[in-house]
Amino acid sequence: MKTLFSGLAALALIVGGATSARAQEKTDISITRQPGILYLASHLMETQKLIEKHAAEDGVKDVTVEWRTFSGGGAQTDALLAGGVDIVNTGTGNLLLLWDRTRGKVKGIITSSAQPVIMVSNDPRIKTLDDIGPQDKIAVPTVGVSTQAILLQIAAAKKYGDDQVKKFDPNTVQLGHPDAVAAIANANHEVKNHFSAPPFQYTELKQQGVHKVTDSREILGSSLTQATFFTTTDFAEKNPVIIKAVREATKEAIEMIKADPKTALEAYKSVSGDKTSIEDLMAMMKEPHMMDEFRTDPQGTMAFATHLHKIGTLKTMPSAWTDYYLPESADLNGN
Repeated sequence: MKTLFSGLAALALIVGGATSARAQEKTDISITRQPGILYLASHLMETQKLIEKHAAEDGVKDVTVEWRTFSGGGAQTDALLAGGVDIVNTGTGNLLLLWDRTRGKVKGIITSSAQPVIMVSNDPRIKTLDDIGPQDKIAVPTVGVSTQAILLQIAAAKKYGDDQVKKFDPNTVQLGHPDAVAAIANANHEVKNHFSAPPFQYTELKQQGVHKVTDSREILGSSLTQATFFTTTDFAEKNPVIIKAVREATKEAIEMIKADPKTALEAYKSVSGDKTSIEDLMAMMKEPHMMDEFRTDPQGTMAFATHLHKIGTLKTMPSAWTDYYLPESADLNGN
Protein backbone atom coordinates (compact mmCIF):
# COMPACT_ATOMS: atom_id res chain seq x y z
CA MET A 1 0.00 0.00 0.00
CA LYS A 2 2.84 2.34 0.87
CA THR A 3 4.34 1.68 -2.56
CA LEU A 4 0.98 2.43 -4.20
CA PHE A 5 0.69 5.75 -2.34
CA SER A 6 4.26 6.62 -3.26
CA GLY A 7 3.52 5.89 -6.89
CA LEU A 8 0.35 7.99 -6.82
CA ALA A 9 2.21 10.84 -5.14
CA ALA A 10 4.93 10.71 -7.78
CA LEU A 11 2.29 10.68 -10.52
CA ALA A 12 0.56 13.67 -8.94
CA LEU A 13 3.82 15.58 -8.90
CA ILE A 14 4.46 14.78 -12.54
CA VAL A 15 0.93 15.77 -13.60
CA GLY A 16 1.00 18.84 -11.41
CA GLY A 17 4.37 19.86 -12.83
CA ALA A 18 3.11 19.40 -16.36
CA THR A 19 -0.03 21.40 -15.64
CA SER A 20 2.03 24.16 -14.02
CA ALA A 21 4.41 24.29 -16.97
CA ARG A 22 1.50 24.45 -19.38
CA ALA A 23 -0.13 27.23 -17.37
CA GLN A 24 3.09 29.20 -17.64
CA GLU A 25 3.20 29.06 -21.44
CA LYS A 26 2.95 32.46 -23.05
CA THR A 27 -0.43 33.19 -24.62
CA ASP A 28 0.22 36.57 -26.26
CA ILE A 29 2.55 35.76 -29.15
CA SER A 30 4.13 38.16 -31.66
CA ILE A 31 5.39 36.90 -35.02
CA THR A 32 7.01 38.87 -37.84
CA ARG A 33 7.14 38.45 -41.61
CA GLN A 34 7.97 40.45 -44.74
CA PRO A 35 5.68 41.57 -47.58
CA GLY A 36 4.82 39.18 -50.38
CA ILE A 37 3.29 35.81 -51.19
CA LEU A 38 6.44 34.01 -50.05
CA TYR A 39 4.68 34.44 -46.70
CA LEU A 40 1.31 33.17 -47.94
CA ALA A 41 1.15 30.45 -45.31
CA SER A 42 1.36 33.09 -42.59
CA HIS A 43 -1.60 34.98 -44.06
CA LEU A 44 -3.75 31.88 -43.81
CA MET A 45 -2.42 31.18 -40.33
CA GLU A 46 -3.52 34.68 -39.36
CA THR A 47 -6.95 34.79 -40.98
CA GLN A 48 -7.89 31.23 -40.01
CA LYS A 49 -6.30 31.51 -36.55
CA LEU A 50 -4.51 28.22 -37.09
CA ILE A 51 -1.87 28.65 -34.37
CA GLU A 52 -4.58 29.52 -31.88
CA LYS A 53 -6.55 26.42 -32.96
CA HIS A 54 -3.67 23.98 -32.63
CA ALA A 55 -2.52 25.45 -29.30
CA ALA A 56 -6.05 25.04 -27.90
CA GLU A 57 -6.16 21.44 -29.09
CA ASP A 58 -3.04 20.79 -27.01
CA GLY A 59 -4.40 22.50 -23.93
CA VAL A 60 -3.15 26.10 -24.19
CA LYS A 61 -6.29 28.13 -24.70
CA ASP A 62 -6.89 31.85 -25.29
CA VAL A 63 -3.72 32.31 -27.34
CA THR A 64 -3.60 35.56 -29.28
CA VAL A 65 -1.12 36.07 -32.12
CA GLU A 66 0.02 39.49 -33.27
CA TRP A 67 1.42 39.41 -36.80
CA ARG A 68 3.84 42.23 -37.61
CA THR A 69 5.17 43.03 -41.09
CA PHE A 70 8.73 44.35 -41.52
CA SER A 71 10.27 45.54 -44.78
CA GLY A 72 13.45 43.48 -44.30
CA GLY A 73 14.90 40.59 -42.34
CA GLY A 74 17.47 42.67 -40.47
CA ALA A 75 14.82 44.62 -38.56
CA GLN A 76 13.07 41.38 -37.67
CA THR A 77 16.17 39.75 -36.24
CA ASP A 78 16.99 42.89 -34.27
CA ALA A 79 13.49 42.76 -32.78
CA LEU A 80 13.93 39.09 -31.86
CA LEU A 81 17.27 39.68 -30.14
CA ALA A 82 15.85 42.69 -28.29
CA GLY A 83 12.92 40.62 -27.01
CA GLY A 84 10.39 42.71 -28.92
CA VAL A 85 8.96 39.72 -30.79
CA ASP A 86 8.77 35.99 -30.09
CA ILE A 87 9.14 34.39 -33.52
CA VAL A 88 10.31 35.69 -36.89
CA ASN A 89 9.54 34.45 -40.38
CA THR A 90 12.27 35.46 -42.81
CA GLY A 91 15.17 34.14 -44.88
CA THR A 92 17.82 31.48 -44.37
CA GLY A 93 20.73 33.93 -44.13
CA ASN A 94 19.25 35.69 -41.13
CA LEU A 95 18.63 32.40 -39.34
CA LEU A 96 22.22 31.27 -39.89
CA LEU A 97 23.66 34.59 -38.74
CA LEU A 98 21.65 34.61 -35.53
CA TRP A 99 22.37 30.95 -34.81
CA ASP A 100 26.08 31.71 -35.15
CA ARG A 101 26.05 35.04 -33.31
CA THR A 102 24.11 33.62 -30.33
CA ARG A 103 26.11 30.36 -30.27
CA GLY A 104 23.08 28.23 -30.99
CA LYS A 105 20.52 30.12 -28.94
CA VAL A 106 18.41 30.93 -32.02
CA LYS A 107 17.09 28.02 -34.09
CA GLY A 108 14.60 27.26 -36.83
CA ILE A 109 11.14 25.81 -36.28
CA ILE A 110 9.77 25.04 -39.76
CA THR A 111 9.86 26.53 -43.26
CA SER A 112 6.96 27.63 -45.43
CA SER A 113 8.32 28.48 -48.89
CA ALA A 114 11.25 27.93 -51.25
CA GLN A 115 10.13 29.73 -54.41
CA PRO A 116 12.75 31.23 -56.73
CA VAL A 117 13.57 34.91 -56.30
CA ILE A 118 14.38 36.83 -59.47
CA MET A 119 16.68 39.79 -60.11
CA VAL A 120 15.08 42.16 -62.61
CA SER A 121 16.31 45.27 -64.42
CA ASN A 122 14.76 48.09 -66.41
CA ASP A 123 18.16 48.98 -67.93
CA PRO A 124 18.50 47.56 -71.47
CA ARG A 125 22.28 47.53 -71.01
CA ILE A 126 22.11 45.00 -68.17
CA LYS A 127 21.39 41.51 -69.49
CA THR A 128 23.51 39.50 -67.05
CA LEU A 129 25.51 40.12 -63.89
CA ASP A 130 28.56 40.67 -66.10
CA ASP A 131 26.98 43.95 -67.20
CA ILE A 132 26.79 45.41 -63.68
CA GLY A 133 29.21 48.33 -63.38
CA PRO A 134 30.38 50.32 -60.34
CA GLN A 135 27.61 52.88 -60.83
CA ASP A 136 24.71 50.39 -61.05
CA LYS A 137 22.53 50.05 -57.96
CA ILE A 138 20.76 46.82 -57.00
CA ALA A 139 17.89 46.97 -54.50
CA VAL A 140 17.86 44.21 -51.86
CA PRO A 141 15.72 43.91 -48.69
CA THR A 142 18.72 44.12 -46.33
CA VAL A 143 22.28 44.92 -47.41
CA GLY A 144 24.81 42.18 -46.67
CA VAL A 145 22.60 39.62 -44.96
CA SER A 146 19.35 39.23 -46.90
CA THR A 147 18.86 36.15 -49.06
CA GLN A 148 19.23 38.31 -52.16
CA ALA A 149 22.46 39.96 -50.98
CA ILE A 150 24.01 36.58 -50.16
CA LEU A 151 22.92 35.15 -53.51
CA LEU A 152 24.83 37.98 -55.21
CA GLN A 153 27.93 37.01 -53.21
CA ILE A 154 27.60 33.36 -54.18
CA ALA A 155 27.14 34.34 -57.84
CA ALA A 156 30.20 36.61 -57.72
CA ALA A 157 32.40 33.88 -56.22
CA LYS A 158 31.28 31.39 -58.85
CA LYS A 159 31.76 33.76 -61.77
CA TYR A 160 34.90 35.65 -60.75
CA GLY A 161 36.59 33.61 -58.01
CA ASP A 162 36.45 33.54 -54.22
CA ASP A 163 38.52 36.71 -53.92
CA GLN A 164 35.69 38.58 -55.71
CA VAL A 165 32.93 37.26 -53.45
CA LYS A 166 31.88 40.77 -52.40
CA LYS A 167 32.16 42.27 -55.87
CA PHE A 168 28.50 43.35 -55.89
CA ASP A 169 28.26 44.45 -52.25
CA PRO A 170 28.97 48.12 -53.10
CA ASN A 171 26.18 48.02 -55.70
CA THR A 172 23.49 46.96 -53.23
CA VAL A 173 21.10 49.43 -51.62
CA GLN A 174 18.51 48.63 -49.00
CA LEU A 175 14.90 48.96 -50.15
CA GLY A 176 11.80 47.05 -49.10
CA HIS A 177 10.22 45.22 -52.00
CA PRO A 178 7.24 47.63 -52.46
CA ASP A 179 9.60 50.63 -52.58
CA ALA A 180 11.88 48.82 -55.02
CA VAL A 181 8.92 48.07 -57.30
CA ALA A 182 8.14 51.80 -57.35
CA ALA A 183 11.77 52.54 -58.22
CA ILE A 184 11.77 50.07 -61.13
CA ALA A 185 8.53 51.60 -62.43
CA ASN A 186 10.18 55.05 -62.49
CA ALA A 187 12.53 55.35 -65.47
CA ASN A 188 14.27 58.32 -63.83
CA HIS A 189 15.02 56.58 -60.54
CA GLU A 190 18.68 55.85 -59.80
CA VAL A 191 17.85 52.25 -58.81
CA LYS A 192 17.34 50.27 -62.01
CA ASN A 193 17.88 46.75 -60.67
CA HIS A 194 15.97 44.85 -58.02
CA PHE A 195 16.67 41.40 -56.62
CA SER A 196 13.02 40.81 -56.03
CA ALA A 197 10.58 38.20 -54.66
CA PRO A 198 7.05 36.98 -55.46
CA PRO A 199 4.65 38.62 -56.25
CA PHE A 200 6.74 41.74 -56.87
CA GLN A 201 9.06 40.17 -59.44
CA TYR A 202 6.15 39.09 -61.64
CA THR A 203 4.50 42.51 -61.37
CA GLU A 204 7.80 44.09 -62.45
CA LEU A 205 8.32 41.67 -65.34
CA LYS A 206 4.97 42.74 -66.81
CA GLN A 207 6.25 46.31 -67.16
CA GLN A 208 7.62 47.40 -70.50
CA GLY A 209 11.41 47.14 -70.66
CA VAL A 210 11.79 45.12 -67.46
CA HIS A 211 13.57 41.80 -67.87
CA LYS A 212 15.14 39.01 -65.84
CA VAL A 213 18.87 39.15 -65.09
CA THR A 214 19.25 36.00 -62.95
CA ASP A 215 17.45 34.08 -60.22
CA SER A 216 18.15 31.98 -57.14
CA ARG A 217 17.79 28.61 -58.88
CA GLU A 218 20.25 29.69 -61.59
CA ILE A 219 22.78 30.76 -58.96
CA LEU A 220 22.41 27.80 -56.57
CA GLY A 221 21.27 25.13 -58.98
CA SER A 222 18.49 24.12 -56.60
CA SER A 223 15.64 25.33 -54.43
CA LEU A 224 16.33 27.69 -51.55
CA THR A 225 14.21 28.25 -48.46
CA GLN A 226 12.89 31.79 -48.55
CA ALA A 227 10.68 31.87 -45.47
CA THR A 228 11.45 30.02 -42.25
CA PHE A 229 10.05 30.47 -38.76
CA PHE A 230 12.71 30.74 -36.08
CA THR A 231 12.97 31.75 -32.45
CA THR A 232 15.22 31.68 -29.41
CA THR A 233 15.86 28.33 -27.74
CA ASP A 234 14.75 29.94 -24.48
CA PHE A 235 11.31 30.71 -25.92
CA ALA A 236 11.09 27.24 -27.45
CA GLU A 237 11.96 25.50 -24.17
CA LYS A 238 9.40 27.54 -22.23
CA ASN A 239 6.65 27.25 -24.86
CA PRO A 240 6.69 23.75 -26.38
CA VAL A 241 2.96 23.79 -27.13
CA ILE A 242 3.30 27.05 -29.07
CA ILE A 243 6.24 25.62 -31.05
CA LYS A 244 4.19 22.54 -31.90
CA ALA A 245 1.22 24.74 -32.83
CA VAL A 246 3.37 26.79 -35.22
CA ARG A 247 4.57 23.59 -36.88
CA GLU A 248 1.10 22.12 -37.21
CA ALA A 249 -0.41 25.42 -38.34
CA THR A 250 2.23 25.81 -41.05
CA LYS A 251 1.58 22.30 -42.35
CA GLU A 252 -2.16 22.92 -42.42
CA ALA A 253 -1.76 26.29 -44.14
CA ILE A 254 0.38 24.75 -46.90
CA GLU A 255 -2.18 22.00 -47.41
CA MET A 256 -4.85 24.71 -47.73
CA ILE A 257 -2.76 26.66 -50.27
CA LYS A 258 -2.38 23.60 -52.48
CA ALA A 259 -6.03 22.61 -52.17
CA ASP A 260 -7.50 26.08 -52.72
CA PRO A 261 -4.97 28.72 -53.84
CA LYS A 262 -7.67 31.28 -54.61
CA THR A 263 -8.92 31.36 -51.02
CA ALA A 264 -5.32 31.58 -49.80
CA LEU A 265 -4.65 34.55 -52.08
CA GLU A 266 -7.81 36.26 -50.88
CA ALA A 267 -6.42 35.94 -47.35
CA TYR A 268 -3.15 37.46 -48.58
CA LYS A 269 -4.99 40.39 -50.16
CA SER A 270 -7.10 41.02 -47.06
CA VAL A 271 -4.05 41.10 -44.79
CA SER A 272 -1.53 42.84 -47.04
CA GLY A 273 -3.79 45.31 -48.87
CA ASP A 274 -2.17 44.27 -52.17
CA LYS A 275 -4.30 45.69 -55.01
CA THR A 276 -3.18 43.06 -57.54
CA SER A 277 -6.22 41.24 -58.93
CA ILE A 278 -6.94 37.67 -57.89
CA GLU A 279 -6.66 36.70 -61.56
CA ASP A 280 -3.14 38.12 -61.82
CA LEU A 281 -2.12 36.52 -58.53
CA MET A 282 -3.49 33.17 -59.68
CA ALA A 283 -1.44 33.52 -62.88
CA MET A 284 1.68 34.11 -60.76
CA MET A 285 1.00 30.91 -58.86
CA LYS A 286 1.29 29.07 -62.19
CA GLU A 287 4.82 30.37 -62.77
CA PRO A 288 7.58 27.71 -62.62
CA HIS A 289 8.39 26.42 -59.12
CA MET A 290 5.70 28.47 -57.38
CA MET A 291 3.00 26.07 -56.15
CA ASP A 292 5.32 23.10 -55.62
CA GLU A 293 7.73 25.09 -53.46
CA PHE A 294 5.34 25.86 -50.63
CA ARG A 295 7.04 23.34 -48.35
CA THR A 296 8.01 22.73 -44.75
CA ASP A 297 11.47 21.20 -45.21
CA PRO A 298 14.61 23.41 -45.36
CA GLN A 299 16.09 23.64 -48.86
CA GLY A 300 19.59 24.77 -49.83
CA THR A 301 20.42 25.98 -46.34
CA MET A 302 23.72 24.13 -46.01
CA ALA A 303 24.87 25.66 -49.31
CA PHE A 304 24.23 29.05 -47.73
CA ALA A 305 26.05 28.03 -44.55
CA THR A 306 29.06 26.79 -46.53
CA HIS A 307 29.31 30.11 -48.37
CA LEU A 308 28.91 32.24 -45.24
CA HIS A 309 31.54 30.21 -43.40
CA LYS A 310 33.96 30.39 -46.33
CA ILE A 311 33.87 34.20 -46.35
CA GLY A 312 34.15 34.41 -42.56
CA THR A 313 30.62 35.65 -41.86
CA LEU A 314 29.82 32.45 -39.96
CA LYS A 315 32.44 31.66 -37.33
CA THR A 316 31.08 28.15 -36.82
CA MET A 317 30.40 25.76 -39.68
CA PRO A 318 27.37 23.57 -38.90
CA SER A 319 27.80 19.85 -39.49
CA ALA A 320 24.21 19.52 -40.72
CA TRP A 321 21.08 21.63 -41.13
CA THR A 322 19.73 20.11 -37.91
CA ASP A 323 22.36 22.08 -35.97
CA TYR A 324 20.44 25.31 -36.52
CA TYR A 325 16.92 23.88 -36.26
CA LEU A 326 15.19 22.80 -33.07
CA PRO A 327 15.30 19.11 -32.11
CA GLU A 328 11.54 19.00 -32.75
CA SER A 329 12.28 19.78 -36.41
CA ALA A 330 14.56 16.82 -37.06
CA ASP A 331 11.73 14.96 -38.81
CA LEU A 332 11.81 17.44 -41.71
CA ASN A 333 13.47 16.30 -44.94
CA GLY A 334 15.95 19.17 -45.01
CA ASN A 335 19.27 19.97 -46.58
